[in-house]
Amino acid sequence: MSIIADIKTLGASTLDLLRTRLELAAIELQEETARLLGYLAWALAAAVLAFVGLLLAVLFVLVLFWDSHRLLAVGGMTVLFVLGSAWAVSRVRAGLKARPPMLGATLAELRKDAGALKGESIHEL
Repeated sequence: MSIIADIKTLGASTLDLLRTRLELAAIELQEETARLLGYLAWALAAAVLAFVGLLLAVLFVLVLFWDSHRLLAVGGMTVLFVLGSAWAVSRVRAGLKARPPMLGATLAELRKDAGALKGESIHEL
């Protein structure tokens, strides 16, 4: 084989490798987008239902204690909402910290490819 044929073969192999890695990245992005849209839809539904439920609960408590302890009822509802908000913020932060890195499988494959090109064994990575 001539050097030109070897270079063409190497170029074709490199392009095929890049195409495969880009396909993997595209699939991962599609999965992540679908997952995030699903989370957003459920979060929106939960927020609407929770808002209506809490609104009705607050209205019930205020009507129940309006004649006797209206300030205590309003203060209690305020504390309840502040604590609920703090809890929700902590859950969102924990969820964001625990999520897997974006394109993790693609980056791992690219590291393996780079290591193979450098002559490292897969077990060393």
